[in-house]
Amino acid sequence: MKAPVTDLPAVYLKPGELYITDSPTVVTTVLGSCVSVTMFCPRLKIGAICHGLLPNCKDDKPCDNSCGNAFRYVDCSIRLMLGKIRGYGIGDHEMEVKLFGGADMFSPLDEGRKANTIGNLNIQAAIRILDAEKLQILKADIGGMQGRKILFYTHTGEVFLKRVRRTELEESNV
Repeated sequence: MKAPVTDLPAVYLKPGELYITDSPTVVTTVLGSCVSVTMFCPRLKIGAICHGLLPNCKDDKPCDNSCGNAFRYVDCSIRLMLGKIRGYGIGDHEMEVKLFGGADMFSPLDEGRKANTIGNLNIQAAIRILDAEKLQILKADIGGMQGRKILFYTHTGEVFLKRVRRTELEESNV
């Protein structure tokens, strides 16, 4: 990862948070089994990023963030982020969507359990929601056994990625 040096405001996105802005900002987050989806509109230079921890909310009613935990879940985070992006008058065809994370931080006991790891379930949830919304994923770096540190430039949509070891991941989530 060779991110440009900049004087832009910096934000650290914690697990279970969402950030959207029309002001140039560098958003950093560190992912293990969690996933982040970025959305960017080149026309308006608006960027958004979420950091979901778990694949699906168990609440039966449509998510409106009234529970206060919506951004913890990948499905709710993406739907709420998409609603906010569309609220700016941005058409789906204008969005650049990227997906990151979903690592398996612990080896499954056998390969048959790999499909049920949190990382894999988070990836599946993100892809299912994006497919249902008919949004094309422009770039993705998902799965594997290593965490990721990503820097998202909200005014360009660029994402710089560095793979991190478990110890770096634990230190950054303090």
